[in-house]
Amino acid sequence: MPIRPATLADLPLLQEIERAAGEPFRALGMTEIADDDPPPLDLLAPYQQDGRAWVFEESGGCPDGYLIWQDVDGAAHIDQVSVHPRIARRGAGRALIEHLAKAAGPASLTLTTFAKVPWNAPYYARLGFRILPDAELTDGLREIVAEEAALGLDRWPRVCMRRAARLSSRTAPGVRSSGPCR
Repeated sequence: MPIRPATLADLPLLQEIERAAGEPFRALGMTEIADDDPPPLDLLAPYQQDGRAWVFEESGGCPDGYLIWQDVDGAAHIDQVSVHPRIARRGAGRALIEHLAKAAGPASLTLTTFAKVPWNAPYYARLGFRILPDAELTDGLREIVAEEAALGLDRWPRVCMRRAARLSSRTAPGVRSSGPCR
């Protein structure tokens, strides 16, 4: 499954993916999440510039999913992973997460997510993540939780999750560079 670094030209397409990926939340009564604006370009750009934004392409050279991450207290923290519904349940999200796991080497992976949304915490648990009790939250994770609460995301139950590091190489297979999507 082809994964490549995001280009500057991809960033508006990531916003489109985010809008489409939010729509299924509507069926769960989470209309505020479905209606939420995607990350602005000025927030996405530093991820892209620093090599912390990857896209998944099923075919045609256009992104169908993406992952952005940052270092949080020595862990590779997934800030967002989204897949367009047209390719949902085909392994794109898993492939992006596994790509990050390989690139992160000895670092564990962390994320925050909705506890009761089937394609959130239950999905990540199937990928080897476990819910962290409050006593295991790092200062950086506590800061992220507070930021999310300030945005109103804690209206629905949320959890922090961690997946232990796995032995892997620093270079993930399947990475290639590409020009902008047309």
